[in-house]
Amino acid sequence: MNLKPKATSKDPKSGFIAKESAFRNWISEDSDRFKPESGRYHLYISNTCPFAHRTNIVRNLKGLQDHIGLSIVHPVFQKTKPEVDNHAGWVFRKEGDKPLSSHTGNGSFPCEGVIPDTVNGFNTIRDLYEASNDKCGKYAVPVLWDKKENVIVNNESSEIIRMFNSVFNHLSKAPLLDLYPEELRDQIDKINNFVYQYINTGVYKAGFAQKQDDYIENVNNLFNALDKIEEILSKNRFLCGQEFTESDIRLFTTLVRFDEVYFILFKCNKKGLVDYPNILNYTREIYQIPGVHETVNMDHIKNGYFANMTSLNTNAVVPIGRNFLATLKERHDRDRFGY
Repeated sequence: MNLKPKATSKDPKSGFIAKESAFRNWISEDSDRFKPESGRYHLYISNTCPFAHRTNIVRNLKGLQDHIGLSIVHPVFQKTKPEVDNHAGWVFRKEGDKPLSSHTGNGSFPCEGVIPDTVNGFNTIRDLYEASNDKCGKYAVPVLWDKKENVIVNNESSEIIRMFNSVFNHLSKAPLLDLYPEELRDQIDKINNFVYQYINTGVYKAGFAQKQDDYIENVNNLFNALDKIEEILSKNRFLCGQEFTESDIRLFTTLVRFDEVYFILFKCNKKGLVDYPNILNYTREIYQIPGVHETVNMDHIKNGYFANMTSLNTNAVVPIGRNFLATLKERHDRDRFGY
């Protein structure tokens, strides 16, 4: 099976174009600046964002909760500096605060499942970037913050999960868990590239397409990729064989949002996960791994997407959905491959 990504022709004004992350520093014992120390770093995420979600999963699986702090933004964008510009983005609230409307004034979304900025006392993710002299203006999550130097270390999720996987092993409750084993790295990199191009960002390329031809091309690429993943998982327990790796986490955060969000909002409705028995049971198994399901907040996921994507859902109406999490709690069949 050929997993090599193909270049796709696409009008740059339609579809999703990912931006490069601005902060790419690496924590390591060899670093002159950023050493792997307990209590030094703090992770800022949104439960809505699948890329931020993957960092929280690895933080949990590696047992780093006592060493790397966590803040979780409110899922619904707000104006971050209304006196200056019209930017709407991630803001901090605390449990019990009054509900927020969308940045366009629609809906009412409670302040539950949030964790405020206990490090800096900031009100927005934008504040973190401006405190780090950011010049890009992306204001994205995740953010890994250094409390010692008061600066963003890294905001690229793929790099944060690799740091969590390895450089904090002296603090980890699961030091033997290796999500990027050396013998599988070529295979992991290859499948990551495929999944990222056609599935992780594929849903966005379909959802934000402005022309019918672009939409059809992108949605077909997405479902062709899912068909290939279904074939792989019909023969292997995980994407790279019997071993659970970072590739599975990177795919899972898209899959867990698929039926409740992408199927509806992004018009990715040729099939749902329920139409892919191997993918569905694979998603169930990962969800049921201790430390994973605790990171899935479906209310934040749905409220964030349906309230923030105002070009696709003007009035911030959130559909009821099918209670996909109840489906994920059902028994999976992946033990047929053995343990």
